[in-house]
Amino acid sequence: MKLNLRIWRQKSPLDKGRFEEYALDNVSEDSSFLEMLDLLCEQLVAEGKEALAFDHDCREGICGMCALTINGIPHGPEKQTTTCQLHMRHFKDGETITVEPWRAKPLPVIKDLVVDRSPFDRIIQSGGFISARTGSAVDANAVPIPKQTADTAMDAAACIGCGACVAACPNASAMLFTAAKVSHMNNLPQGEVEKDRRTLAMVTTMDGEGFGGCTNVGECEAVCPKGISLDMIAQLNRDYTSAQVKNFFEPVS
Repeated sequence: MKLNLRIWRQKSPLDKGRFEEYALDNVSEDSSFLEMLDLLCEQLVAEGKEALAFDHDCREGICGMCALTINGIPHGPEKQTTTCQLHMRHFKDGETITVEPWRAKPLPVIKDLVVDRSPFDRIIQSGGFISARTGSAVDANAVPIPKQTADTAMDAAACIGCGACVAACPNASAMLFTAAKVSHMNNLPQGEVEKDRRTLAMVTTMDGEGFGGCTNVGECEAVCPKGISLDMIAQLNRDYTSAQVKNFFEPVS
């Protein structure tokens, strides 16, 4: 395949940034999108130019680091697919592909296609824990959990924190991400102890990081590579309202 690439280049957070165009030939349609970018970097280095900076780690759709907007769509045209799992056979020979980083104020560009996603870490740190004894593992049958409850928690736990939901939202809202992280633990009996404190803390941290409000546009669900449902946001709203009422009468410590 021969491709025309229009890629965002930005030397630092303070740099204005711009799109640069590159021609790349002999790209296998069986290669992944990141492997294609590897080829581009090899070509740039061979030409004495600076390689392209982009995030990647597991390349198995698990870590969430391959955060790229491809032709205006976070992670590209294939639904429930991360950038590292996107293959070049989904593009046409001679096609022009535009690649840029997430566009959201709370996730500023560090360099080229790399953005700072540390606000997600701080949201998780504010409430992503449970009160459980340490030491030997508890027997799996010690706390019976209904299958529907376990399935809902596992669906929420599938979130990889990539940030596609924020990049796709016109408000740069992190509600789907936060809802998944809150619901993951709030649905399980092990997370009941901190349920109210967790909900209030994580939503407060999310707001403090500058993310926008949710207006139910639904773009977050559409681009989520793990198919996290908007139902998670509905549950977060219920848990948050309940926690606020309880906190009014008996402040959460």
